[in-house]
Amino acid sequence: MTEAAKKAPPPKSARRRSREFALQGLYQWRVGGNDEAAIEAQLQDQDEFAKADREFCLRLVRGVLAQQEVLSAQISSHIDRPFADLSPIEACILLIGAFELVHHPETPYRVVINEAIELAKAFGGTDGHRYVNGVLDKLAAEIRPAEVEAKRQSR
Repeated sequence: MTEAAKKAPPPKSARRRSREFALQGLYQWRVGGNDEAAIEAQLQDQDEFAKADREFCLRLVRGVLAQQEVLSAQISSHIDRPFADLSPIEACILLIGAFELVHHPETPYRVVINEAIELAKAFGGTDGHRYVNGVLDKLAAEIRPAEVEAKRQSR
């Protein structure tokens, strides 16, 4: 086995790709003002979109767009500045994470947070992943208190 083969990262799951595409679409909405139809059309035109979980991606985009005010209000109680002042990337990652915490209880909260951290590492600022981690950890304790407490007790 070559050194390159040993160090190659594992292939991305369809869900991770879905989150990446959702982030791209929500970024277009936040920065460019694109609407849901334009975002969906643009996402589906990308070659790599076929490797993503299409339904999950669109559920994330549609859900965040429909509930942006509620989600940003939930996030706002755990951040140190107005939500509007967050970088567009970190804001969109936090919206995706908040949406998953609220509407996808089948996904463990640690998975939601880890996926958001990975998005922030790949697309965000230098320490954006730390900020995302801290905010979503606090939000998870608020939204899923029993799950968070059970995980802390098992350590």
